[in-house]
Amino acid sequence: MYAWIWRHLPGALWMRVLWALAILGVVVFVLFQYVFPWLEPHLPFSGGGSLSQ
Repeated sequence: MYAWIWRHLPGALWMRVLWALAILGVVVFVLFQYVFPWLEPHLPFSGGGSLSQ
């Protein structure tokens, strides 16, 4: 999958690296803004947030 994406990115190597970083940034943004908040109520965690007992 990643090879397919890399082959279809336009430009020289430095441009492909910039495109890959931009795509990665968009994916991380979407995950943190939309996917994780939607998923959080469905996870089996108590929500205490403390590692000590």
